[in-house]
Amino acid sequence: MLEQIEAFLLYLQAERAASPHTLKNYTIDLQQFRAFLRAGGIHGSEPVVSRVERPAGNGSTERTADEVEQRDALRRAIDATEIDVLAIRAFVVDLHRRGIGRSSIARKLATLRSFFRYLCREGIVGANPAKLVPTPKLPKRLPAHLTVDEVDRLLASPIEQNPPGARDLAILELFYASGIRLSELTGLNVRDVDMREGLVRVTGKGNKERIVPVGSKATAALRRYLDQRIDLVQGTKRGAPESAALFLNRLGGRLSQRSTARIVLKYLNQSGVGPKITPHGLRHSYATHLLQAGADLRSIQELLGHARLSTTQRYTHVNLDHLMEVYDKAHPRA
Repeated sequence: MLEQIEAFLLYLQAERAASPHTLKNYTIDLQQFRAFLRAGGIHGSEPVVSRVERPAGNGSTERTADEVEQRDALRRAIDATEIDVLAIRAFVVDLHRRGIGRSSIARKLATLRSFFRYLCREGIVGANPAKLVPTPKLPKRLPAHLTVDEVDRLLASPIEQNPPGARDLAILELFYASGIRLSELTGLNVRDVDMREGLVRVTGKGNKERIVPVGSKATAALRRYLDQRIDLVQGTKRGAPESAALFLNRLGGRLSQRSTARIVLKYLNQSGVGPKITPHGLRHSYATHLLQAGADLRSIQELLGHARLSTTQRYTHVNLDHLMEVYDKAHPRA
């Protein structure tokens, strides 16, 4: 099964242009499933726990025939053709017992469905056993977002007089002006920004490129940051930093996703908004405010880079809450 997993991951990387983040998650999920099977979870049986050998009458140790058979089964390689729906159900039950959240279980099931769908396409297995296992019902949660006033307070927090402040404001302005993902923002290079036209070329999921407009305030913040970008780099000779990345750390390298998330959290706390959202919440705020201002769903879908309109439609629930609030305040019979 290990070779089949490696072939699947190579297929995702080479033919589906999966992102490193996606490949990492698929690898973790499949390795976890393989470890479960090697522990005895194949064909729906319980994972085998280690057994203490019992001393026989002559002082030696012995095992029952069943124990010997299970031990030998663990030693041999597991093949994907041996895996049935009972094994996958047992895996899901084991995840529940260990307290794994429903969203994580749903992701792992989606990974297994993709894996067996690939094996079906390659003719290795005849059917996809993961299709028969239902996904745990997930609670419907509205995306957390900021109000317009909260966004204004957040964007007023960074002090531009120093290079880190100019960078941080440019990050916050670009997040809210474009609605791009955290990974998309940290993956930007200087050449991806067209200051004159106010456009940013974004590489999204599956290495798909899209052009996103940004407002004049974000463009101005980016221009001020670029003027101080070299000064941000410490311990290097004055001149062009080695990295082509748009947002740099103090060593001149690309700013990481973790560091960017810390920057956003810092200013959320500093502005008094509090840690009510993550960087992804700025993306939600962008989409929600566009919808409240009258933008249509198809346009928002294109701007966000959603593959399916159904993903964008969740913002209609947020907009409905806004409409109800307006109705309650304005209608005399509300």
